[in-house]
Amino acid sequence: MNEELIISGRENLMVDPHLHIWHWPIPLYLFLGGLAAGVLFFAALYYLMGKENEYRSAVRRVPFIAPIALVIGLAALFYDLRHKAFFWQLYTTIRIESPMSWGAWTLLVITTASFIWCALHIREFFPNWDWKYNWLKELETFFSKYKKQLAWVMLIFAIITGVYTGILLSAFNARPLWNTSVLGPLFLASGLSAGAAAIVLASKNREERLLFTKIDLIILGVELFLIVHMFMGFLASTQVQIEAAGLFLGGEYTMVFWIFVVVIGIIIPGVLDLMELRGRHIPAIIPGVLVLFGSLMFRFVFVFAGQVSRWLY
Repeated sequence: MNEELIISGRENLMVDPHLHIWHWPIPLYLFLGGLAAGVLFFAALYYLMGKENEYRSAVRRVPFIAPIALVIGLAALFYDLRHKAFFWQLYTTIRIESPMSWGAWTLLVITTASFIWCALHIREFFPNWDWKYNWLKELETFFSKYKKQLAWVMLIFAIITGVYTGILLSAFNARPLWNTSVLGPLFLASGLSAGAAAIVLASKNREERLLFTKIDLIILGVELFLIVHMFMGFLASTQVQIEAAGLFLGGEYTMVFWIFVVVIGIIIPGVLDLMELRGRHIPAIIPGVLVLFGSLMFRFVFVFAGQVSRWLY
């Protein structure tokens, strides 16, 4: 075998020795987007199932988190932009092959739908609310008439938003850790789990809390399965992906991932949920907060670890 010496003059700041472009605003947005997607998914689903009055927190109250989360997430994205004055150009075209284009239009639809949904249920918190202006009252009447159609839009785009937060990363082929088809379903499951945890935290109805505790337990199991499946795929793939998996299997991100994401964010709340379902009284705040914390840490760890993984060594 002949050895070849390749000398490169490339010394790009924030690229060498590894990519370091995406900072805290990106994982924060991914977490908030996933949380909003999970909350809106359950709100739309149980409304369409005719369970609006049985699960009022899931359908009417907790969705007020969504527009707040989406606005903060979008603000984080805007803060991260290098050329902020040109963000509007994302809406001058639709490019099917571009994850950024998909994301921009999806966020526009889901954010608008979340505000409308909350406007329809604002009397849940303010019984004497009056829109004052006739055109606002007419809009309320219009969307109330087509509430079922609005719920379908919200349900579909909540799923797209949840998956998109993973696809945004997996579309980067140059980052071996991100380049896996498991990432989309995994981010969706994490968002749904966070949404279910938020409902458990907010609900005062025992039947509703138990239902979403069961749902959260199932989703946590799915998350764990997808994580194991993802690492099995990495270890059976190319050398760069084996080395990318090594970041979590003895590498620099091992402790933070397995302790804060898997143990604290999945296994412990899963065990507590199981104990709750078996009759043990577990304060809802403990597993709920742990799930939300694990979901947030998962995004931070994956965004930063993915930038360390690369093809060239």
